[in-house]
Amino acid sequence: MSSKRADDLLRIRCALESVANMIQGVNHHEVSVSYSPNGDPVTALDRAINRVLHENLPQNGEAWLSEESQDDLSRLHSSRVWVVDPIDGTREYVEGLPMWCVSVGLVEDSQAVAGGILNPSTGEMFLGSIETGFELLGPIRVQSGLDNGTPPRMLVSRKEYGQGKWTSFECSELTITPVGSIAYRLAQVAAGYAEATCTFDPRSEWDVAAGVALIYATGGRVQAFDGTPIRFNQKVPNVQSFFAFGKECPASVPKKCGVAMSPET
Repeated sequence: MSSKRADDLLRIRCALESVANMIQGVNHHEVSVSYSPNGDPVTALDRAINRVLHENLPQNGEAWLSEESQDDLSRLHSSRVWVVDPIDGTREYVEGLPMWCVSVGLVEDSQAVAGGILNPSTGEMFLGSIETGFELLGPIRVQSGLDNGTPPRMLVSRKEYGQGKWTSFECSELTITPVGSIAYRLAQVAAGYAEATCTFDPRSEWDVAAGVALIYATGGRVQAFDGTPIRFNQKVPNVQSFFAFGKECPASVPKKCGVAMSPET
């Protein structure tokens, strides 16, 4: 299985590198932007990245689920599904903030088993699976400093933070940091740049599949607030509020957020 998984990760890496090369030739200020009925921005770049990923990822017998593709429910009968968000954090991309990314997850039998996340603005590429572990390509930053007495970092949604949903959680024992893309937040927790991330609002599967796989690759945990595990490739591809934390995250952090800790499996 590890050899097969290594092949999966190579495919993810090559697809993300193709996207990175394509983006280098794009003038951010010339990208057309439209808005969905709910007010979310959609760019021509979202659709272009979707095409590149679709050309590079799925093979015979593998299904596809993407924010920028019409949902084909035949995926429900496939054991391997690529779950993709061409741009997670489109609003941040439009605003010129380096908090958006390209997210590629591989789901097998409802579980996120491999993932790759590219932040084109920073040059970071996060790759991983349970079988092969975690790898970070690109600039290496200083990891979160729990050993130096620094409070644990919780990465949260910019939108939720702006709505005041995290005000009651801010304290000297916990540093709350808003970050645009949830996929990028999950990747940073996997890399050890923060201890945890959380969302109160429901998310689409394509927002989080890759990041969840990366958390698993490092020995971290992801679960709903009631302790149940996250499952993918559902008929309605949504994920309810959940909490994700790295292997070194203190138990006090999920407890403060009201998370019912499930027994480790």
